[in-house]
Amino acid sequence: MKLGHEQFSLDALGEDHQMPYVNIRITKGATKDQKAQIVREVTDTLVRVLGKNPANTHIVIDEIERENWGHEGRLVADKPAAPKA
Repeated sequence: MKLGHEQFSLDALGEDHQMPYVNIRITKGATKDQKAQIVREVTDTLVRVLGKNPANTHIVIDEIERENWGHEGRLVADKPAAPKA
């Protein structure tokens, strides 16, 4: 799942998966509070939608420097910053 320069990888589907693992990649800049909210909301969604146990749910947030992320043939660092929502 992709939103802007963010990438979400979800391995929580299927009966064989007892431990949901979610990897979120974003360009650097999110605050600790924002990342904590992401972890809470993703966990809550897995509990609500898939019935997963939050005690077994793992969320990893990887922050990537804008100079290390390419999109549309250019480094993200060379593009104007996206407007904040």
